[in-house]
Amino acid sequence: MVAKIFFIAALLYTSAITYFSLIVMDFKVSVAGFDPTDKMLHAGAYLFLAFLWKLFFLFKNSDFKRYTSNLWWVALACFIFGMLIEVLQGTLTSYRTPDWWDVLANSTGVLLAVFFFMVMAPTIKKLKHKVA
Repeated sequence: MVAKIFFIAALLYTSAITYFSLIVMDFKVSVAGFDPTDKMLHAGAYLFLAFLWKLFFLFKNSDFKRYTSNLWWVALACFIFGMLIEVLQGTLTSYRTPDWWDVLANSTGVLLAVFFFMVMAPTIKKLKHKVA
């Protein structure tokens, strides 16, 4: 049941990122073409994206054996998703442009999620065994 909730949340959140990445956004603050606030939003959005998908896989599997491999697959999928969104911004829209700084910010968020789950693995394992 918990896995299903995380799956729905992750799908909805992925859809929201896709939608908001491809619509017209009129507000933008930048310094010499670089917007640090925008990059922090990208990092936070992709940290949460990776977080939700990892939680889904964490609760989907009853054992803890695939914890690390699932984590790296989630990270890779989120990275590819971020790259795909940037490509779509350049090809599907005339009002958005792909930005390598966004790719770097997205990847930073994903890596922060990976770091969190690696550091918290022992605690998560204990909690998972208590819940199960």
